[in-house]
Amino acid sequence: MKQLSLDNLRTFVTVVNEAGYAKAGDVLGKSQPAISLQIKRLEQQLSIRLFNKKGQRQIVNHEGLKLYKTALKMLALNDELFSQFQPTLLKGRIRLGIPSEFATTLLPSIIGEFSKLYPEVSLEVTSALSKNLLSKDNENTFDLTMALVNPNSNPDTEVAGQLLLDDDLVWVGDKSNSYGENTISLVVAPDGCVYRTRIINTLKQQTQAWRISYTNADLSGITAAIKQGLGISALAKSSVPKELDIIQHTSLPPLGRIKICLFTGNTQHPQACAKLAEFIQSKLYQA
Repeated sequence: MKQLSLDNLRTFVTVVNEAGYAKAGDVLGKSQPAISLQIKRLEQQLSIRLFNKKGQRQIVNHEGLKLYKTALKMLALNDELFSQFQPTLLKGRIRLGIPSEFATTLLPSIIGEFSKLYPEVSLEVTSALSKNLLSKDNENTFDLTMALVNPNSNPDTEVAGQLLLDDDLVWVGDKSNSYGENTISLVVAPDGCVYRTRIINTLKQQTQAWRISYTNADLSGITAAIKQGLGISALAKSSVPKELDIIQHTSLPPLGRIKICLFTGNTQHPQACAKLAEFIQSKLYQA
């Protein structure tokens, strides 16, 4: 029976995370030829190419991204097993910045499991708009920041962060309520929200009439307003709560895609921070 090397998989994940063989070698303490050999062996076992060469860079391809998602789950399960039978080594305080919608839908599934495996690591969580989390004022505030990136308006930020997921941006509402086909009523976060910007810019290109009926920075407030029939909104597909429905209608234009990225700050606890990042990646792909 064929078996994949977890060491090769961890090297592959690190190459994707660090966007290059050389940087992955620095993180893992391996030479670039050793990294290349591990990737080559992985490709031979799977009979696929994982990267395409672009200039001097190796860019992960479609097949590589498929493997990346599964590899994260396999490595997380491997690490969880070791954590159950070995003394806890990770300690410290991690300051996490996360958008409110993911704090509501993603974070609860992370906190309990992570804290159980690493009880000596304390989490200090701040939820806010991505724009605020990534502002200059918060440059040294967080060890780890999860944020939405709008590639149309902020290409520099897109490059700076590690891409977690390239997600669909979808219309959300309550199917039991009518959102108003003559004038679209919107329930959105305050100015500066990536979702709000994309919604308004898209609707301005249409002939459909629209208005903002309610504004709230918190997902629970937006959800409550939608359930009360005040309007519809938009969210990354992976962050849509169970209480809301994905809405599709001819009067609602496609909103495109949105990038969810992870930014690492100057942390005093890099190992604990890296482990939390793996948890976030794994849970996000399961959402």
